[in-house]
Amino acid sequence: MDNINVVKTLHLWERINASFKGKVFFIKDVYDRFTEEKKDTIRGRIYEHLGKEFQRIGRGIYFAGSKDEAVALIEGDGRDLSVFSNDSFDCIITDHPWSDEKANKGGNRSFADYETFRYTPDDFKEKARVLKDGCFLVEMIPAENESNYEYLYQIKKMAEAAGFQYYAKVPWTKGTFVGNTGRKAKNQEDMMIFSLGKARSMRPDAKKDKADPTVKHYMSGANGMLPTNFNVQPPDKKSRIHQAEKPMGLVEQILDYLTFEGEIVLDQFAGSGVVGEACINKKRGCVLIEKSKECIKKIIQRLGLSDCSVISSSAIA
Repeated sequence: MDNINVVKTLHLWERINASFKGKVFFIKDVYDRFTEEKKDTIRGRIYEHLGKEFQRIGRGIYFAGSKDEAVALIEGDGRDLSVFSNDSFDCIITDHPWSDEKANKGGNRSFADYETFRYTPDDFKEKARVLKDGCFLVEMIPAENESNYEYLYQIKKMAEAAGFQYYAKVPWTKGTFVGNTGRKAKNQEDMMIFSLGKARSMRPDAKKDKADPTVKHYMSGANGMLPTNFNVQPPDKKSRIHQAEKPMGLVEQILDYLTFEGEIVLDQFAGSGVVGEACINKKRGCVLIEKSKECIKKIIQRLGLSDCSVISSSAIA
């Protein structure tokens, strides 16, 4: 239906929700659509229903719908998180395009046909700022080798300096896939997991629940004992839409262990958009950031989004 013609008898928040249902919107979009209402009134109605009908994504950026419906796709640099408020996210799961000149090149082959970089301490300070206390950061990283072991150690130290605690490292075994470089069979990557400060309590405490069944009790840490490894077959080369795409089953398992339904997850370097699709499947909200226009087109198609649902980070600023 034409949402502009929503029945006037509805409350203002209902008209706003109906006009932008299932979409990310700027508060200025609401001002432009409901010119007969005062700006303070519009802000007030949105704030009254935050966490229910509206989800705040960043400064002046909202999603109309429940948290488990929210998927925001932002075109921009995932290292720039300045548009987000403090404590915006319940989890960060990301696979940064790490720079390793020795590993990314081989003869006349290129193993990383995309822009790469190495983290700095400021990257982890920003991750800590936007993540809620006790929540988890998952850095998908290559298995340790002679060319990256120093950088992997630096990642741990930078995270620690920003207030993160090292929680666990769980390898991802790539099913039956084996890629042998001559010195190492490259059939594993690592999921490096940190908590911001002490890990929050997610694991059900059956003993306390039995003693007092009127209240749900939880122990500190992830929602269950983490596996010794995630054994998941990687996406087939013919079906994947990004060179470094991770399998859906891997991301879904991580979500089950480290988040609850309705929480909001950030992926700073979306690539294939698999984290977004996994969040939809698991009823989590998600904010995806990607700078490649080609990848954005593929993510839009993958998630069934419309072109107008993509936000430019420059427009936010």
